[in-house]
Amino acid sequence: MDESTRYSSENYAAFVIEVLNHLKLDRATLAGNSLGGKVAWRTAALYPERVSQLILVDSVGYPATPKHVPIGFKLAKYPMMSPILNRILPRSVVEKSVLSVYADDSKVDEKLINRYYELTLRQGNRQALSRRLNETDDDSDQAQIKQLDIPTLILWGAKDDLIPVENAALFHRDIRNSQLKIFDNLGHVPHEEDPLATVDVVKQFLISESENG
Repeated sequence: MDESTRYSSENYAAFVIEVLNHLKLDRATLAGNSLGGKVAWRTAALYPERVSQLILVDSVGYPATPKHVPIGFKLAKYPMMSPILNRILPRSVVEKSVLSVYADDSKVDEKLINRYYELTLRQGNRQALSRRLNETDDDSDQAQIKQLDIPTLILWGAKDDLIPVENAALFHRDIRNSQLKIFDNLGHVPHEEDPLATVDVVKQFLISESENG
């Protein structure tokens, strides 16, 4: 396999830098949820001069034992299922996957499910998901988290069944200049479940860092 096209966080980070270059941005605040969180902190670790602040939301980074894994992820991890999933992915599978990352099922309405489902229909998305889940990083880059020394906001849903809230404490412990905010009644995607509450914390963080800077 060509390493330059593998779905690794190192390649994702390089792509983020390409985007910043295209936008002519010397430095930026990076925010990411779940895998996006790992892409954010890996970019900061590999290109520290390009990242001014980090916002990590229920981020990948440390080993985790999920209480529940979205069924779509489970199916996509089996190569033998790829030819089927590339052609057929029942809307019910998408619905169950969305429900598993929300703490409050009442917030998962038809409009939200349709949005997720329609995203799976985009050409190449299903194949990409299968590849990504089978080309994951090992834990060797975890040590880079301790090297981070930039203002970092860590947000976490206490009811996250995919990446347990205990991992939030690990990020807070290992990133020297970090703040931690846990939302008691939210799950793996707190920014979706309660965007007003989460964005308020983000605004406070950015304003505070701007004043300190």
